Amino acid sequence: MDILLIAGLWLDGSAWDDVVPPLEELGHRPVAVTLPGQGDGAGSATLEDQVAAVLAAVDAAPDRPMVVGHSAACTLAWLAADARPERVAKVALVGGFPSADGQPYANFFETKDGVMPFPGWGPFEGPDSADLDEETRTRIASAAIPVPEQVAKGTVRLTDERRFDVPMLLVCPEYTPAQARAWIDAGDVPEAARTEHVEFVDIDSGHWPMITKPGELARLLAAAAADA
Repeated sequence: MDILLIAGLWLDGSAWDDVVPPLEELGHRPVAVTLPGQGDGAGSATLEDQVAAVLAAVDAAPDRPMVVGHSAACTLAWLAADARPERVAKVALVGGFPSADGQPYANFFETKDGVMPFPGWGPFEGPDSADLDEETRTRIASAAIPVPEQVAKGTVRLTDERRFDVPMLLVCPEYTPAQARAWIDAGDVPEAARTEHVEFVDIDSGHWPMITKPGELARLLAAAAADA
């Protein structure tokens, strides 16, 4: 199956380098998407530019792909389901949830000079980064790509109710499936609450399992693709 991999804030397609080979060995066709403004060399980009890049990858897939979003990019994966409900076979959301219509995409941290730089490890202390050693933290931070302000502050627009028929898998790294269910039941994740087919799977990792548990994440994604 075609599997599109979209990394979260400050990351480019190379974040999936250790996930792609095991997915290929399991018989799938993974494609790591590098987003405009996050690794393509462009000095600036908008949220619309990033959505267009994801949709281009969806349209280029020979078969209906599973779209995988990590962290903030869970919203990009869901925007793809909204724009191409007939083309997206499934979405898998790793360590995040889709924003609702009208919300900002990822206005989480301070922006400066038109970008939102990596804020350091302080905001991620605890379960998010507990499985990262100092070498890995340094490597991630040094490679972090500032996110264009127009991406981070872009407004999410969802228009097609058919997105709720696209199956959703929630991969739970630094939190448990039980916690994710509780947040959905409490009304904190309205898009997931309205989705007809939602599955949960646990992975014992921090917020970046593609880096710390790539083989296990690949197996989970392969199983999800097989069920699509």
